Amino acid sequence: MAVEVARIEVANTEAFRTLGDAVRFHANDNPDKQAMQFDGRSTTYRELDQHSNRVANGLLAAGVQRNARVAFLGKSSDYFYQVVLGCAKSGAVFVGVNWRLAALEVAYILNDSKTEVLFVGPYFHAVAESIKDQVPSLKLIVSMAEHAQWPGFVDWRNAQPDSDPALAVTADDVAVQMYTSGTTGHPKGVQLMHRSFFDIWRQPQNPDGAINATDSNGVYLVALPVFHMAGLAWGLRGIREGARTVIMREFDADETLELIQQQRVTQLVLVPAAIRMLVQHPKAHETDFSSMQCVRYGASPIPLDLLREAVDLFRCGFLQAYGMTETGGSATYLPPADHDPAGNERMRSAGKALPGVRIKVIDADGRELPPRQTGEICVASPSNMKGYWNLPEETARTMIDGFVHTGDAGFLDEDGYLYVQDRIKDMIVSGGENIYPAEVENALFGHPAVADVAVIGVPDDRWGEAVKAVVVLQPGATASADEITDFARERIASFKLPKTVDFVAELPRNAAGKVLKRELRQPFWAGMERGVN
Repeated sequence: MAVEVARIEVANTEAFRTLGDAVRFHANDNPDKQAMQFDGRSTTYRELDQHSNRVANGLLAAGVQRNARVAFLGKSSDYFYQVVLGCAKSGAVFVGVNWRLAALEVAYILNDSKTEVLFVGPYFHAVAESIKDQVPSLKLIVSMAEHAQWPGFVDWRNAQPDSDPALAVTADDVAVQMYTSGTTGHPKGVQLMHRSFFDIWRQPQNPDGAINATDSNGVYLVALPVFHMAGLAWGLRGIREGARTVIMREFDADETLELIQQQRVTQLVLVPAAIRMLVQHPKAHETDFSSMQCVRYGASPIPLDLLREAVDLFRCGFLQAYGMTETGGSATYLPPADHDPAGNERMRSAGKALPGVRIKVIDADGRELPPRQTGEICVASPSNMKGYWNLPEETARTMIDGFVHTGDAGFLDEDGYLYVQDRIKDMIVSGGENIYPAEVENALFGHPAVADVAVIGVPDDRWGEAVKAVVVLQPGATASADEITDFARERIASFKLPKTVDFVAELPRNAAGKVLKRELRQPFWAGMERGVN
């Protein structure tokens, strides 16, 4: 009877209110259709529904209560989405953990979220073993492969009943908690409700690009890591639409080209750095791209020369999206029609607001600015976060009158196109990863030879921006750049480590003692159109 109740609630796609509703509907409507493909393993919508029911029942049997946190430390797979959907059906909150983080960073996230169940991929057993005793909230660890002490995922899952728990989960319940780096040196848990993944897609369609159009016949490739909003949401979009989703363990240019041709992929999401790797790959011009309909990308605008190469290769539309985890992903879009290989002003923009989204640009006093005046970009979206986990003051500073204050600086033109010019908050974006200098500085300050340090982002042709440390040594001390970097290696993820280290006699500071990072950045960004790359 419980299963019948769930089916009645999701009689059509417009009735979707939770992540669990989406898979329930498609399992009932088209049970034998392929939902996911991963590493030679195929899963139908009926199987995905049953597997996620089993995960939900396993969590409930382990004593996981409503709103308790369940974390996943591992690379992308179909099992990842079974855990996400199982959490949704049990009323638990899914916590995605960046597997590129150092062990101490992982431990912080698990403790901050008070994680009760941890799912661990086979490449990360050693990390989990090293920190499990530091996380007192943990009740259960499940290995996604085999482990001498922990149950294996498939056996654990299959030991549970496949009946739908049919719990009363609502659109306003928190579904996912994604961690973003913080300006103070600690990551913050962004709480996204079930409605964050649905409400924005119910808005009326714009005629120029059909950004929200449902495509149940599509084949979506998840190439970006699922611990990021873009990777997670892209796979969930496939489930929401009843499409077929192909999942990669992690991005690899050679495998991406092979899967596009082999699986007849229609759409995928990438960052410009990954697009560049694909167009430069030796096999690129031997690959059949005839199935491709759209390449979506984000994190930065696409350079004009790269767009020309990519359009020549893929022969399909390109669509840019701008947003952040706090806005539930995309808030603006630049449609294919505005991607002109000959170049145009709009290609330097992040596009215009998605249907249902409001964008405003404000000055330091909170006043809305007219077109082409630069200020802080603010976003009001149906997908906006509920708030930061256990950080009410941070939430109040970021969410004001329904708008997320992004910390990005930019302006709107007369037609509503958004141009991102710089950052108000101290942040570096490298290869699509957000890096907060405070985290890196905290890791470097512990080195006995370091008296003072500032971390900045500098232009990088491949990754957009690269991390640079500017170091003042203690009087009489000596240290090489490699020694400084190696010291931080066990404390922060490798992608946060400085690519270069400069040594100076002193850092420029204002009268209040604050480091003048703009002054440090200026020589590296001189002559560039914007202060972000």
